Amino acid sequence: MLTEINFDGIVGPSHNYAGLSLGNLGSAKNFGKVSAPRAAALQGLAKMRANLERGLPQGLFLPQRRPDEAWLSLLGTTVEDASLTLRANALSASSMWAANAATVSPAPDSADGRCHLTVANLGTMPHRSHEWRETLAQLQIAFANPQHFAVHAPVPPPFGDEGAANHMRLCAGHGSQGIEVFVYGVAGGPFPARQHREASEAVARIHGLAPERTVFARQSDEAIAAGAFHNDVVAVANERVLFTHELAFADRDALYAQLREKLPEIEIVEVPAAAVSLADAISSYLFNAQLVTLPSGEMALVLPGEARETPAVWQWLEAHVAGNGPIRHLFVHDLRESMANGGGPACLRLRVVADPDAVDRRFMATPEKLDRIEALVTRVWPERITVEDLSDPALWRACLNARAALCAELGLEELDRASF
Repeated sequence: MLTEINFDGIVGPSHNYAGLSLGNLGSAKNFGKVSAPRAAALQGLAKMRANLERGLPQGLFLPQRRPDEAWLSLLGTTVEDASLTLRANALSASSMWAANAATVSPAPDSADGRCHLTVANLGTMPHRSHEWRETLAQLQIAFANPQHFAVHAPVPPPFGDEGAANHMRLCAGHGSQGIEVFVYGVAGGPFPARQHREASEAVARIHGLAPERTVFARQSDEAIAAGAFHNDVVAVANERVLFTHELAFADRDALYAQLREKLPEIEIVEVPAAAVSLADAISSYLFNAQLVTLPSGEMALVLPGEARETPAVWQWLEAHVAGNGPIRHLFVHDLRESMANGGGPACLRLRVVADPDAVDRRFMATPEKLDRIEALVTRVWPERITVEDLSDPALWRACLNARAALCAELGLEELDRASF
């Protein structure tokens, strides 16, 4: 039976605040601060556990090998000899943001009736540009069943593709045929537009999507300039509901008309800029919440604590829930460590509509498995990392050993042995 599975990235042991992501205001604001990798991973695991307890299928992805010595080798250097900038890029734990792992088109939408996943190239930012090889390896294992899945290598550069963070799907129900919305940016503001229209069009072709059920929408320059580096910072969709900020799209009226024509039952929940500014929406990660359908059929938002702490945001949310809107529940989680590096609940997960029995079980979460991971993280993840620590060989060894221990714990030693 097809259902939505959220695959969360486990926060890696090298989680640090090196401020590598231009346009990500959270990342830039916290540059140089002391990070807490152990707490970050445990916060993410607690969110996974809570979603399991809510009756939502939950998957997981492993952190990638850091420092990435193979990448440094391609640049003619080593982790010992690399410049501080290159070393920081090689140690980034940014693969935790699973929303950027790939773009996913469920089986009902594709021409061959399989779920298609295209790995994002993440070519705009150096610290993320080397993730795709190991992401591809994990997806090829997790979704190896050729009757159900097709996993594709990235769209080649220079066409920037940042995955599901710039992709939405609207449908009557997760298992029914849907409308896929690809959101792209156009350069010209103070920050780069990371998703190119050409990349989105290529993914749609690769996935065999019908043109009449595919929409390409331009993100507004105002949103990008305000720090909405991905569309999921200002809009999120779930089944028939589009939850969006008024200023998310360049031509929202045309987009809304197109969506209503293609999916008459759509409910567009637009938060006015007069009620919640772009600045408040971005700093609180209101739209980077997980918008999910509970087993009861009601919809809920899984939010970071910052949403409750932002008065205008929480006032709007409480008024919506008190009214007759489609979002009926608000679940708040402490994700301060990931938020401080520029990503909220939705950044941490990749949504895959599939039969859970078709997925490699090593990537599916259970309460017992989460117990084991939490115990391991508590034992071997670093407690704190400063920017200066990135030059410490003891940290490099600790990160590699911690990640190897997790691979062994989950029976995925082949990922630790693989050469990328």
